[in-house]
Amino acid sequence: MQQMLSSIHSIAGDAYIFQQDSAPAHRARQMVDLLQHETPKFIAAALWSSNSPDLNPVDYRISDVMQDCVYQTPVRDMSDLKQFMIDK
Repeated sequence: MQQMLSSIHSIAGDAYIFQQDSAPAHRARQMVDLLQHETPKFIAAALWSSNSPDLNPVDYRISDVMQDCVYQTPVRDMSDLKQFMIDK
């Protein structure tokens, strides 16, 4: 996790917000402490609703765009789907 945070910081500097979800591994005290210390702006799981499209618009928008793109072409199997996603 520390390496991932370093990579994000090297790309974005302090211009990002790390939004925590409610997965059990992500709520571990050690993980929360690390994120509070290492990220410029940290939103803990207790402060937001994980299922709200208003609070997570990028995830919902990307999902919609990908679905629209994928469903335009018949997909035979998982390898076909993977290749289609790589090509797009």
